[in-house]
Amino acid sequence: MTTTTFSRNGQQRSALSAVPDGGRGFSLSLEHGPLAPATARHAVRPVLEAWGLDADRVYDTLLVVSELVTNAVTHALPPVVLHLQGSVDASGRVQVHVTDGGPRTEAGHGSWAAARPEDEHGRGDQIVSALAGHTGTGTEAGLDGLIDHWAGLDAA
Repeated sequence: MTTTTFSRNGQQRSALSAVPDGGRGFSLSLEHGPLAPATARHAVRPVLEAWGLDADRVYDTLLVVSELVTNAVTHALPPVVLHLQGSVDASGRVQVHVTDGGPRTEAGHGSWAAARPEDEHGRGDQIVSALAGHTGTGTEAGLDGLIDHWAGLDAA
């Protein structure tokens, strides 16, 4: 996997490519459309609660999930697949991955989000960066150009 990663202090960090031994994992294929963010949030909430995350950590993780999925359906081609990786200890560390089909290249692709007023979009990356200890984007050589966008939420 080729990855570019960033932390809040500008240092590079490596991305996780698989659920660590004994780790927790969750995956969900999503429809490439306006219902994908809500579908992801509704599916992820009980998983995070079952993992023992507190209410604040669940909220922050759901917000990151929503923003990454929204970016995928707004700016990229299908498919859209959500993956979560969680620590097995009580630290509450969660890594959110959203894989998409890569950037749309056609102009005026008719995105549902692009039709919204300007003040209703455009801050997703800032929100993710504010909540996540580190973020990154990578390409998987064996997956026909799919792009992985991820954010790691460290223990509170």
